[in-house]
Amino acid sequence: MILDIVQLGHPVLRQKCDRVETIDEACETLVADMLETMYDAHGVGLAAPQIAVAKQLAVIDVQEDDSTTYLKVDGKDAKLADLMPLVLINPTLTFAGEKERDTEGCLSITGVRASVKRPAIVIATFTLLDGSTIELEANGLLGRAIQHEVDHLNGILFIDRLSSVAKLKVKRQLAKFENS
Repeated sequence: MILDIVQLGHPVLRQKCDRVETIDEACETLVADMLETMYDAHGVGLAAPQIAVAKQLAVIDVQEDDSTTYLKVDGKDAKLADLMPLVLINPTLTFAGEKERDTEGCLSITGVRASVKRPAIVIATFTLLDGSTIELEANGLLGRAIQHEVDHLNGILFIDRLSSVAKLKVKRQLAKFENS
């Protein structure tokens, strides 16, 4: 089922989300609905708060990405296609490498895109839908998408990570969300 994606200004987007305590049929259904919603919106990631659910749960699918050149699961080389779509439950992150700039957008801030500086490599530990826990290391779009979606789980939006100059550039675009 395609769910409504909440937009900037909705209070759930600024909440620190609760941990997922049990992976049950309701959780599996929510993941399936989130994936369907993400694909329908032509996104590469969707976090639960974006559909007004304050849980530490996100989905990502960057299968068509060619910028992810470094990918390891539990310390072993992995293939992007074998992991997608990716479900992250209760993720924690650490970072490596220099910071890099790239353009980001968000399904909850439609029409706004801006350059965001983030660590080049992310190391994410999270539970999968089958209940197993993995450690995934990635760069490129996958690494950036993981950081972006996990930010959502902590009430942080990509616009919070913009430089002062970049914030000025999108100020007018963001004003439309204040009036809706």
